[in-house]
Amino acid sequence: MVAPYLLTALLPRPRRLIILSSGLHHGGHPTLEGLDWAGEQETATYADTKLMATALAAAVERRWPETVSHAVDPGWVPTRMGGASATGDLREGTRTQEWLAVTADDAAGVGGYWHHRRREEPHAAVHDEQFQGQLLFALAQHTGVTLD
Repeated sequence: MVAPYLLTALLPRPRRLIILSSGLHHGGHPTLEGLDWAGEQETATYADTKLMATALAAAVERRWPETVSHAVDPGWVPTRMGGASATGDLREGTRTQEWLAVTADDAAGVGGYWHHRRREEPHAAVHDEQFQGQLLFALAQHTGVTLD
């Protein structure tokens, strides 16, 4: 979670931002208590980190009105992480990011959470401004870099 935050905070503000998420974010817990941001011990699940990544995309959308910010679920695809038994199509898993990066389609002109070129409703905590603020504060404290 630290890397997407730092990359977002340190790069010049983009016109579009696309953060990789997962449908598993729906099973994440919107709590930051006791997290080890340095990664020396496991304190969060994959679902928790993807919930945070999706909330980061929403926080950017809210804080940087000139940036259209998206979180994308590519599906369960056969990668080293997804494994050989993954049921998704690897090529289909990349199409949404490609489309969001270059499209002039009005549907992509507003940020959101996407799966296979369709906007979907994310975990309720994604739009919780208090959770977003706590996440940004914790990451700024850990990294010394603020998302201005």
